[in-house]
Amino acid sequence: MTFNLRFTGASPPHSWAERRPVTAALLRGASPHLIGTQEGLYAQLRDIEQDLGAGYAWIGTGRDGGSHGEFAAVFYHTGRLVPLEYDHFWLSRTPRTIGSRPRRAGSTRLATWVRFRLADTSREFYVLNTHLDNRSKSARRRAATQLARYLTSQLDPGLPRIVTGDFNAPAAAGTSVYDIMLSRGRLVDSWSTAATRGEHYGTWHGYQPPVPGGARIDWILTSPDVRTGYAAINTFRDRGQYPSDHFPVQAVVTLP
Repeated sequence: MTFNLRFTGASPPHSWAERRPVTAALLRGASPHLIGTQEGLYAQLRDIEQDLGAGYAWIGTGRDGGSHGEFAAVFYHTGRLVPLEYDHFWLSRTPRTIGSRPRRAGSTRLATWVRFRLADTSREFYVLNTHLDNRSKSARRRAATQLARYLTSQLDPGLPRIVTGDFNAPAAAGTSVYDIMLSRGRLVDSWSTAATRGEHYGTWHGYQPPVPGGARIDWILTSPDVRTGYAAINTFRDRGQYPSDHFPVQAVVTLP
């Protein structure tokens, strides 16, 4: 699952206090083995960890360092997945500098990656989770180029990979971010390659009803050797309350 959580807020409507139980119900219902999250703040992620229960843990750091700022955290099911190594880097010209960002970007952005092993097997794979800038097309394009280069040059090329994120760009041919991630990153779109899929809705909804055929700006990409059996956009709500202003996107995948 990839899920932009929408950071916490105390003012209704759609405060975290109102959204938290709906988020918990959605995640418990879906029971994903892996969740790439965006925008979550430290206390919010701790709440989600508590609500998911003892079977889950998470990896991440705040984009401003430590527990400060938004995270691109990766939650995982501890009974199914064993983390072997992980790291973070910033989407900038100085990726090892905490809090760095391009000059025209609206805010600091980072990526978190984890190398996992499937429990009770020797099979390994990578997950990379990120959140691209919402203001600057050029910042998104540069970030996509950086991510594609990292995926192909810094991670073991022999291992499958899953990329989750809010890319703030439509998943459509001709969109520079999408084209760069697929071609230079050597990835495929799980939504397009899925054997079956649910209804197509725009993934950012702003707490409004789903828009059929709207822009998919939240994606799950995979290396071509990963098979996607089913993909869906989860429009769950409870008594009119959505868990976030984004719909989570889900995929059922099989590793080679």
